[in-house]
Amino acid sequence: MRIYLAGPEVFLPDPLALGAAKKAVCARHGMQGVFPLDAPALMPSGPPDWRRIHAANEAHIQGCDALVANLTPFRGIAADPGTVFELGYMRGLGRPVFGYTHVPEDYRARVAPARQEAGVWRDAEGLEIEDFGLAENLMLEGAIAASGGVMLRASAPLGWTDLSLFEECLRALRDRMMGEV
Repeated sequence: MRIYLAGPEVFLPDPLALGAAKKAVCARHGMQGVFPLDAPALMPSGPPDWRRIHAANEAHIQGCDALVANLTPFRGIAADPGTVFELGYMRGLGRPVFGYTHVPEDYRARVAPARQEAGVWRDAEGLEIEDFGLAENLMLEGAIAASGGVMLRASAPLGWTDLSLFEECLRALRDRMMGEV
């Protein structure tokens, strides 16, 4: 089973080392991890710009059976938008998606400053803030649940290189897939 390893890890100082570590965890669980920086079987032609990166990652996703996404807030209060796209793309293909976050707080609690007006949470501009007790936007967690996946949340903050929740997602994915056999 090929697993697409979505997440903002590609922006870390040594992304290939973390990608290799994630792929090693996948191998221990009898799966093949596909990291976004892996060269696809058929590399799109053209200049090495953003369009090739996009095409390569879509090719990777299309060639995988499931996706595990690191939805830890990245450069703000929410998940990396590229990771969010990848999760939605895989869900659109009808394949299982799983997610995890290294922060324990609800999405609403991460929006600051927030205030409650007539039972509705609002941000500094007066815009409503989702308050469903979820770690991320309801569409992300809804997609994960609808695909039969799980969304895991750390009980205490974890560092970018911690793979404990990633491994829990792989176990849940393996259990789900074994239940379908």
